[in-house]
Amino acid sequence: MFQLSQLRCFVAVATELHFGRAAAMLHMTQPPLTRQIQLLEHELGVQLLERAGGTVRLTPAGTSFLREAEDILRRSQAAMLAARRAMRADAGTVTLGFIAAASFALLPQVLGAIRTALPDVEVVPRELQTVDQLDALAAGRIDLGIVRPFAPRSFAASCMLLREPLLLAAPAGHALASVDAMALAELQGQPFIAYCPSDTRYIYELIAGRLRAEDVAPDTVLTLSHTHSILAMVDAGWGVALVPASAQRLGYAHVAFRPLREPAGLHAELHLAWRAQSRHVVADTVRGVLQQAVVA
Repeated sequence: MFQLSQLRCFVAVATELHFGRAAAMLHMTQPPLTRQIQLLEHELGVQLLERAGGTVRLTPAGTSFLREAEDILRRSQAAMLAARRAMRADAGTVTLGFIAAASFALLPQVLGAIRTALPDVEVVPRELQTVDQLDALAAGRIDLGIVRPFAPRSFAASCMLLREPLLLAAPAGHALASVDAMALAELQGQPFIAYCPSDTRYIYELIAGRLRAEDVAPDTVLTLSHTHSILAMVDAGWGVALVPASAQRLGYAHVAFRPLREPAGLHAELHLAWRAQSRHVVADTVRGVLQQAVVA
């Protein structure tokens, strides 16, 4: 099998079309350069260069092989740099999972913090539900995840990145849109758009549990999985909803947001999750940056 050193010799001669200049460029003498070309031609079983009357020309086989040789050398250089980067804690690639709700405010903050502190780190974002992120963490398909709080898993650890209150979202012109702050009791009998208990179990249980505790029973007209879908239906006048404060950034023109009069217990959290026995030094560095830079 030919060697990279032989490819470098061939590319130098093919570029210069002169053995003397190629030898000088490679900081070697001409005889060993000639020998490397001969060994390469013998290995390939074809003539790459024609030498006649002091001139050097590429054969058709040499012209074709030159493109491949240059590509092999480029890829070998890239592989070497990638291997060296992998040994650094501040350079490389990290795959970051996130739930859709994180994109309202937290995800841009997270990506900005990484870009500022670790400019040589490439972040590959993957939008996944919390349960899918936990599966991906266990399988090594993602390195970090922005998730809702989850039941303890032996393979995963987490810390809180964001804690935000829930707000009332009401159609503009609705009676509740005019209050300064809403008591939960005012939701009694109101057309209500709820989170789906299967797809968004955390925030569904957060709201439903508090309503049960307050003995408040709104009239649930729809259950949806995503905050932007819920707000679209509020915007269309289907009913009111309780959503995280960051949802205000979605900018629905006909939705009014109001704080709750007694918001205790109605705060939604976003956590950063990672493999408990992580050996990914770059992911560990990113996690440290986020724990310091992102204020919960």
